[in-house]
Formats: sequence, structure tokens, C-alpha cells
Amino acid sequence: MRAHLGDQLVIESTKSGAARRDGEIVGLHHADGTPPYDVRWSDTDEVALVFPGPDARVRHLEHGGPETVHGAASPDTGDAKAVAPSGPTAVSAGPGDIGRRVAVERRRQGLGLEETARLARMSPGYLSYIEEHPADPSTAALIRLADALGTTATALRGAGVDLPPGQGHALLRPRFQDLGPDQCRALLSTHGVGRLAVTAPDGRPAVVPVNYEVVDDTITFRTAPHSLPAAAVGTEVAFEVDHVDDALSQGWSVLAVGPASVTTDPAAVRELTARAHTTPWAGGDRGMWVSIRPTSLTGRRITAADR
Repeated sequence: MRAHLGDQLVIESTKSGAARRDGEIVGLHHADGTPPYDVRWSDTDEVALVFPGPDARVRHLEHGGPETVHGAASPDTGDAKAVAPSGPTAVSAGPGDIGRRVAVERRRQGLGLEETARLARMSPGYLSYIEEHPADPSTAALIRLADALGTTATALRGAGVDLPPGQGHALLRPRFQDLGPDQCRALLSTHGVGRLAVTAPDGRPAVVPVNYEVVDDTITFRTAPHSLPAAAVGTEVAFEVDHVDDALSQGWSVLAVGPASVTTDPAAVRELTARAHTTPWAGGDRGMWVSIRPTSLTGRRITAADR
């Protein structure tokens, strides 16, 4: 008998009237996939070390192929008995949305794989499987993961991704803190998504999100000529970046104010393009580089007050 992480272990009871039991294999103890296994039982959501007997079989999803079920080892030959393919085809390899959110949040928190798995009370192998494959963890496992990462199971599932952030309850004892220029520069970091406040050609105020880079203390972004962000050239604009942690009801914001100009020197444009971390999410031909040199840099942070 051989298995992979995420396979299902099925116990077919030999006793009359006894129920079948199954669970997800969340831990391997041998590199070749042979028993024993760490199994999370579907009826109790508890993880136990299991040495499968003759009444056990592994339901295995082959990567990129149809689902196959492998039976227990034959007492005559020791080979696994194959059962004809059945059920739906497996999803393609690669992380799913939950896995991507878990991996991003784990790295944002500066947590290693093994440390996160320990905090979530699951095997590192299973956490690695969640991050690298289209996995569907149980509600209990997702809650433990969310608790370990300081977020919510709802956030890891992606519910409410189209809703504005900051819908959580305010802290009972919030602490409002002004940030110095050095702290603001650190939070601006090197790149990300920020909001540009400009005056549109019709005279109305407008705020648009742009992918930005920070090069030598100058905020730069790419846009298209005659676009709304291009209206910033030759004017004084405001540029804002923030982060909201709904799970902890805290966050920060940085506001930069200064004149905007267009970069026309071909060598400078090539250097900016080569150093860019990402292309504009909006797509299209956006080769016009606009730079903002802040004359004012302020920031604020809301955290829980020390007790």
C-alpha cells in the first residue's frame, strides 16, 4: 500500500452492521508512501497515527489523471490491487486559492512552514500540501490555520474579497500613533498598489489605484498618455498607501504629497522598466513613467493600546 498526502484512507468494516470509516491522509512517515499514516478522520476531525489492516484501502487521486482506488496489499503477492477508475477527474496540480492565501499570509507574518504547522496543530507535510495543491481543508483545520496566522477562516476562504476592508469592530482600547518620515519610507517599501489623488481634466477630483515603485525616495508608476493618472504630470498630487488588518482591527496609512513629472530620458526609462517588480495590473500599453518626489510624508497607525 502506498499513498500521497491528501489521499483518502477507507476502512471497510468486516463486522455486520458496522459503519465504514474514512479520513484524509495528512502525514507520511516514509518517503515511499508506505504505512503508517497520520489520518484526519472525517467523523471526528481528529488526527491519529494509523497502521492500515487488511480491511483498509487508499483512495488516490493521480496527478493529472483520472481517480484511481488502490486496495490493501494482497496477502499472496504483496502487490496493491487496482480497482477500475471511477469518480471525477482530478484537478490540475498547483496551489488553490486557499493555499495561496495561506502561503502569502504566512510569509507576511514571517512564519516558517514548520512553525505555522505547529501552531495550527497539523503536520508540516499537510500544510505544504495545502499550499502547493488545490486542497480543501476541513473547517476545523482552516480555523486552526487562521488562528495561527492571526486572521480568520473567512478571510482564508476569500469570502468578502469584493467588499471594502475595515468592516470589523473597532478596538476597545485603540492607540492612534503618528509616524515619522523614516517609518513612512519603510512602509512605502519598494513597490505595491497605492492610490493617486488627481484633478481630472474636467476639474473634478479623482482617486485612482496604480502599481507603484519606490526608486531613490521617488514614487514612480507607469500609465498611458491621456489616461487619468497622466493628468498628474505638472501638478502637485497626493499619493496614499495603506494596510488594513480586519482580523485585528488595526492598520496604517502613509500620505505623500509632492509635484509629479514625466520621465522622458530613454536611459532612465529603461532603468525604471528593468527595476520594476511587476507590470501594471490594468494591462495594455502603459509605457509612460510618472514620478512623484514627496515634499511632505506623513503617516498614522492604529494598534491596540498597551494594558
